[in-house]
Amino acid sequence: MREQARARGFDICRITHPGAIPDAPERLRAWLASGAAGSMDWLAATQARRSDPRKLWPEAASIIMLGMSYGPANDPLAALVRKSAGNISVYARNRDYHDLIKGRLKLLAAWLVAQAKGTGVKIFVDTAPVMEKPLAQAAGLGWAGKHSNLVSRELGSWLFLGSIFTDLPLAPDEPEPDRCGTCHACLDICPTKAFPRPYVLDARRCISYLTIEHKGHIGREFRTLIGNRIFGCDDCLAVCPWNKFAETAREAKLQAREDLCAPSIADLLSLDDAAFRALFTGSAVKRIGYERFTRNVLIAAGNSGDLALAGPVAEKLKSPSALVRAMAVWALGRLVSLDDLAEFERRYLPGEADEMVEAEWAAVMGAAPARAMTASAVDLKEGRPS
Repeated sequence: MREQARARGFDICRITHPGAIPDAPERLRAWLASGAAGSMDWLAATQARRSDPRKLWPEAASIIMLGMSYGPANDPLAALVRKSAGNISVYARNRDYHDLIKGRLKLLAAWLVAQAKGTGVKIFVDTAPVMEKPLAQAAGLGWAGKHSNLVSRELGSWLFLGSIFTDLPLAPDEPEPDRCGTCHACLDICPTKAFPRPYVLDARRCISYLTIEHKGHIGREFRTLIGNRIFGCDDCLAVCPWNKFAETAREAKLQAREDLCAPSIADLLSLDDAAFRALFTGSAVKRIGYERFTRNVLIAAGNSGDLALAGPVAEKLKSPSALVRAMAVWALGRLVSLDDLAEFERRYLPGEADEMVEAEWAAVMGAAPARAMTASAVDLKEGRPS
């Protein structure tokens, strides 16, 4: 089985059984009850099936857990210092892994069925209600680190997971013990302090959640902490010492596209919806849509300190999206003088009908942060009010 999995692009393959995670239902219930899932209501809606694989498919006798490395060629943290460029999480810098992993799972499942005629199989990758990380730990792929992600001794923490459920009884592998020891680097580096305690994530504070799953306005307390992260965050993974064993992804479709490693914020702000879709065709970034993506880019622009971005940001004050307009107000407030900001307010606020955008205007005009340059030094180009 392992050789066959390797031949189909997987880096690790282990087996467990459907009853291997008996404590999962209570742990999931407590986590959801705490509110830490934020607005991810689909987790609660699928709670019963998610917490027990036997409820998802009662006929399952074995679960084959598989991992594929997406290890980056370079240190992901290095991109955080390039303030005028956006930082996209490593996993989303090329093809959407859902499609890739699903295709490879189908090939492996077909091989299994060919070996044992009449065998039933079901494949799952991320979008199904399967608790892949606890099952992967039970199967021996790795252990759940203090950042709540899976860590492998052989491959580090850059792993995509997939599973094949089968009614074929297979010998299970031994679980992997926790090897984090006293290390807490992943907890210390988190910009927004999203871990209330080791092994527990509060998604409401997580930059990956805020920039990907969260559909509305991002709280002011998180915006400066987001920095230039426009889709996801890799900090807690990047500092894990077990990644010294990680190898660069051998799957070509998971190796980073050069244009998605550090895209210019100015270029990203120039995208319209069609251009956004064209740039991110086949990428996981596309699924958040143009509005949320632009919201994220505007936050990065506001954090950049790049005064040349004031013009492109100001253009977004004309957006039909209140979410975009609100973030444009916030970003502009960090890039231009208070006098210039007042001119923009006089031009745009009277016609504003959205309460959240009005609240952003009130917030930026109520504070007068020190700015390194005067209004006359800022080239607002097309966005400058008349």
